[in-house]
Amino acid sequence: MRTLSGRGDQDGADKLKTMFSKVSGPVRLADRVAAILSEEIESGRLAEGDKLPTEVALVKQLGVSRTVVREAVSRLRNAGLVEPRQGLGVFVMPRRTRPLDLEAETAEDTESKVRQIVEVRRPIEGEAAYLAATRATPAGLARMRQALEAIDAAVAAGGDGVDEDLAFHRSIAESTGNPVMLSTLRYLGEVLRSGIRVTRANEARRGDFLEAVRDEHHDILAAIEARDAEAARDAALLHLRHAASRLQDADEGFWTEAEKLEVDLDAAP
Repeated sequence: MRTLSGRGDQDGADKLKTMFSKVSGPVRLADRVAAILSEEIESGRLAEGDKLPTEVALVKQLGVSRTVVREAVSRLRNAGLVEPRQGLGVFVMPRRTRPLDLEAETAEDTESKVRQIVEVRRPIEGEAAYLAATRATPAGLARMRQALEAIDAAVAAGGDGVDEDLAFHRSIAESTGNPVMLSTLRYLGEVLRSGIRVTRANEARRGDFLEAVRDEHHDILAAIEARDAEAARDAALLHLRHAASRLQDADEGFWTEAEKLEVDLDAAP
């Protein structure tokens, strides 16, 4: 197993100086760092068996936080590009057919990215609601109800309800009884988190938006509880169509704040 230059971490850090400059700008920094490292791997400049520079070296040379580096490397790992080896570091994996990296595929600007995510969610979550209506157990239905109550509690406490919102949709996927469906939504988790964070921030601007979202969630659950698969699918699709419509109502000032939120999250230690 060799390092970037074959002589250890310091040489890897030295080589990095000639590869990259510091990363900055309105696009999420983790997205940009992951894209930079992916390009080095796909181009062959970082070859199979090469060891990535240490986290400290990446932080120093790219001018980003440890959180950004860890998230970027995590995305490379999920995409099958690298693997961590206990006590040794992170190494480039052999080239093969690799899974889709949705973070790399989404648009760079937040507005386009969120709209793309909503479009992808429609068929997946519509089918999940359909299947959940035919397969959910009493325990699964209880988890859905608890998730909706948690959203209300989070909002009442001044939170954004993002984690609770994700938990509601995850509970529906769990109730499909389809492990591939659940794994797909888990894989989409961080991408969905970004999109849901922005859509909920938009909806929080207006009380009627928040009430509409609450009603839509309850309509989905009611259809699932009634074992009406078609109605459950329709309710899920309607919820996401309305989410897209509510985003269209957002003005330029909102999207500027959304971009800033993404950057602030990247800058967190």
